[in-house]
Amino acid sequence: MTGLSLYDSVADATAGGVIRRYSTSFGLASRLLGGEVRQHVENVYALVRVADEIVDGPATEAGLSTEAAGRLLDGFEAETERALAEGFSPNLVVHAFARTARATGFGAELTAPFFASMRADLSAREHDQASFDAYVYGSAEVVGLMCLKAFLQGHAFPPSTVAELEEGARRLGAAFQKVNFLRDLAADFEQLGRSYFPGVDVTTFDEQTKTRLVRDIDDDLRVSGEIIPVLPTTSRRAVALAHGLFAELNRRLEATPASSLVRARVRVPNPVKVRIAAGAAAGRVTRLPEARA
Repeated sequence: MTGLSLYDSVADATAGGVIRRYSTSFGLASRLLGGEVRQHVENVYALVRVADEIVDGPATEAGLSTEAAGRLLDGFEAETERALAEGFSPNLVVHAFARTARATGFGAELTAPFFASMRADLSAREHDQASFDAYVYGSAEVVGLMCLKAFLQGHAFPPSTVAELEEGARRLGAAFQKVNFLRDLAADFEQLGRSYFPGVDVTTFDEQTKTRLVRDIDDDLRVSGEIIPVLPTTSRRAVALAHGLFAELNRRLEATPASSLVRARVRVPNPVKVRIAAGAAAGRVTRLPEARA
């Protein structure tokens, strides 16, 4: 292996290392994907993670000001756009991502809203409903759509089915993001000065507010769970696992008193993750309770 094929391989390996080091849950789920699909998802995750690190801590820890981080993010987006157009980047993570985007058929229609949401993290400290919806779309729902492009590559579905799958992918991405917001409520406020949920004050966070947020997440998980059996077999078990892990985390958030939730980070224990993984590998999808008033 020499030349471009070697470079492609190194870029893919670099992207794969990012998901395995950064996320136990997504790293575990990605192992259930078919080989080519797995690489595409790892390539997407790596670019998303690097962009997130520019705005969420490491860049600041390295001494960059907010303005400098913004310039770095602008450059990262510009390099991504150039690689999408040309098919090559000296940045290995960007190169891997561009290969996936070009192979599976997406471009700036998904990357532009993503980078817009990342850019919002450098300035927005609170959200109203409109800005929250836009942020969740760009930071999470479009990532679900990117992954869906990889899942569906080489598979033919009627347009109506594709539309259902796209809605499910968006709702699953939204659920993942909202679960993270709820789990990290105190840390986001205290360390980053951010409050994502509209109208939610960490200092007065109560059971009623927590229950409302948990049930909204349940609704997203319920809708997204319905499309899992429709997915190609190369991605179905992995999505079932990711869905199950976040459903379990949301259940644990619901069971945690609001007063504790703003002080401690809730986790899913590894033995429970293994149990959920075994169920997903066997083809089981986590069932959500019926919608509650």
